[in-house]
Amino acid sequence: MRRRAFVRGLAVTGAGLALPVPLASAASAAGAAGAATGRPVSAAAAAWQHVAAPDGQPAAHLVAVAAAGPERAWAVGEQGRSGSTIGTPLAVSWNGSAWSLTDVSHLAYSGGLRAVAAAPGGAAWAIGTNSAGHDQLLRWDGTTWREAAFPGRGEAGTRLTGIASGPGGRFWVSGRHGDRAGLMYGNSKAWRWCRPLPDEAAPTPSGVRVTPGGEVWVYGDIIARWDGAWTVIPRTLGIRASVTGLLPVAHDDIWLTGFAYGVGGPPGKPPGVTLQHWDGTEWSNVQSPFTVGLLSGITGDAAGRPDRISGWDFWDQKRAHYLRWDGTAWVSERGPETPSAYLPEAIGPIPGTDGGLWSVGTTSFSPYPPAQLRVERFG
Repeated sequence: MRRRAFVRGLAVTGAGLALPVPLASAASAAGAAGAATGRPVSAAAAAWQHVAAPDGQPAAHLVAVAAAGPERAWAVGEQGRSGSTIGTPLAVSWNGSAWSLTDVSHLAYSGGLRAVAAAPGGAAWAIGTNSAGHDQLLRWDGTTWREAAFPGRGEAGTRLTGIASGPGGRFWVSGRHGDRAGLMYGNSKAWRWCRPLPDEAAPTPSGVRVTPGGEVWVYGDIIARWDGAWTVIPRTLGIRASVTGLLPVAHDDIWLTGFAYGVGGPPGKPPGVTLQHWDGTEWSNVQSPFTVGLLSGITGDAAGRPDRISGWDFWDQKRAHYLRWDGTAWVSERGPETPSAYLPEAIGPIPGTDGGLWSVGTTSFSPYPPAQLRVERFG
C-alpha cells in the first residue's frame, strides 16, 4: 500500500493541475444499506478542536493514533524526513491534559513508527522498522517503547504492517511470515502466527481491523476475514490506488476508504477520493462530499457502526474535511481553520467518552521542512 509517509506527488496549490475524474455516485445504494441495517442517525456534536502538540524535528508527521481511554493515548510517526532522506522515529503520548514527546532515541532506527494500538486496560503496542530493514514489534513499558520478541523477528520474508487490539486483551498484527501473507496474534506473554492466506501469491495486507464482536479483518491490496479459516472478499484495485482504512460492520456491510491517482496526468496531479461499500455481493462507489483529495482513515462507534472518516480536501487545504455518517449518507464536517494546512493521516476513537475522537497528521503535503505535528480532538 502506498500511503501515509506523506502522500507522494501532492501539490500544495492547484494552479494548472489536471483533476481526476470524480468517483461515480452511489449515494442511494449507501443510504439503502444504512436503512436496511436499522442503524440510528449519529448526532452532530459540538466541533473539532485543535489540541497543542509538541514540536518534532522539521518535516514531522504522525501516521497512527490509539487511545486506551480519556486519560491515555499514543501517536507515532516520523520526524526529520527531507524528500527521500529518511528521518527518525517519533512518538508522543497523552496524559489526560497534554501531549508530550516520548524519548525513543534508544531505538536507533532510520525511518518511522507506522502503527499503534491500545487496549482499555492500558496495554499498547507499536510497529517500526530498524536500520537493518527488519520490522520490529514495540511494547509500551509505561515510559517509552521497547522492542519485543516475536516469531520470525529479523528473518527474511517476515513483515509487520499493521496492528489492532481485540477483546480479551489480545492484539492482532497484519503482515508476512515465511514469505506468506498472514496474521499474527498475541499479548505480553507470547505471539503466534495464524495459518497463512491460502493463495501463496496473496499480497501482504497493509492493515488489520478487529470489530467490537471480535471479528478480525486484514485489508490493503487484499481484503480477508480470519475466524480460524480465511474468507477472501473479491477486490479489484484501481490504477495507482491505495486503501487507507476498512470498517467491517457486518459480512454484507463493509466500508473502504483511500485514494487513487488513475492513469496518466501531469506531475503534481492530486488524487481522487476513494469511498466504497460492500453489500455482500459487490463493491460500489459511494458519493463523497468532496472528490479531489484523499480519505485517510475510517472509524466506527462503540457498537461498530459507521461514525467518522478523516480526509484531505484538495480545494480546502487549511482545514481537515471529515465525513460523518448521518444514518443514510456521509456528510461534511469541517475541522478548525489552520494557519498553513492540515493533512490528517489517522483517526481513532477515545474509549470511555461519548463519541470522542483523535485525529493526527501534519501541516504539509510533502516530506520537507518545516512541516510539524497537528492534533485535533472531537468531543
